[in-house]
Amino acid sequence: MKTFKKVYVEITSVCNLACSFCPPTERLANFIKIDQFNNLLDQIKPHTSYIYLHVKGEPLLHPRIDELLEAAHTKGFKVNITTNGTLIAKNRDKLLGKPALRQMNFSLHSFDGNEGSANRDEYLSQILSFTREAAESGVIISFRLWNLHQENATSAEKRRNRETLETIEKEFNLDYRIDEKVVPGSGVKIADRIYLNQDYEFEWPSLQAPEDDGKGFCHALRTQAAILVDGTVVPCCLDGEGVINLGNINQTPFSEIVEGDRANNLYEGFSRREAVEEMCRKCGYRKRFGAI
Repeated sequence: MKTFKKVYVEITSVCNLACSFCPPTERLANFIKIDQFNNLLDQIKPHTSYIYLHVKGEPLLHPRIDELLEAAHTKGFKVNITTNGTLIAKNRDKLLGKPALRQMNFSLHSFDGNEGSANRDEYLSQILSFTREAAESGVIISFRLWNLHQENATSAEKRRNRETLETIEKEFNLDYRIDEKVVPGSGVKIADRIYLNQDYEFEWPSLQAPEDDGKGFCHALRTQAAILVDGTVVPCCLDGEGVINLGNINQTPFSEIVEGDRANNLYEGFSRREAVEEMCRKCGYRKRFGAI
């Protein structure tokens, strides 16, 4: 039986922002129901103990996020949530004190990536207020920000990035500049249970992208799998449109889906350092792990 370090569970396909780096989904707007969520958890329980409430969509839009966390705790799961952070003030009471909540990842680059964002100070203040209380109760916090040292970054983008980092540096009384210590692709610990991670902006894979020789490696279906809000199982969190549809948990048990022919062909292909799926051949992420 395949086991995974994590399974991404999309609880909604809806987002309240329209960020430049995140293509909007063409799928129907949808929110997972509590009974569907419980059924999903029962199916994946033999395969993982960690779920990440994100593929596309903004998880804090789900009106019953607190009940989802309680259901996850009842069934023995630890939960990571990735959010743009704009709704944290409205949801803090639904999140704080939930024993299932292991980690909150704040995509701070969402603020500048969304046209029309206003009042950065208030945005960061609300996130930092939540961070202080959550970290004290044992929740891990990860601030995520694009690394903008690449040549195509504008001076305005770099300035806004620096303003965000300065706010964090002041909040935690740091005696160094974060961007001088952080290594792209990894992170820096800035306080107990609080980290900042910077990475280069990536492109979501698309069937319209050019195809290369298909060499490379990916952890899809090795350390992770993902389930979209309608029950569609995909091999990784970057298949936000369900292109590599391995099956649907509402028709076929998850355990059978991840051991199906299409799933095994993808898995065995990457064992040979070969991308057998068209989408994978058009995804640059596998190049991070090398071709050999």
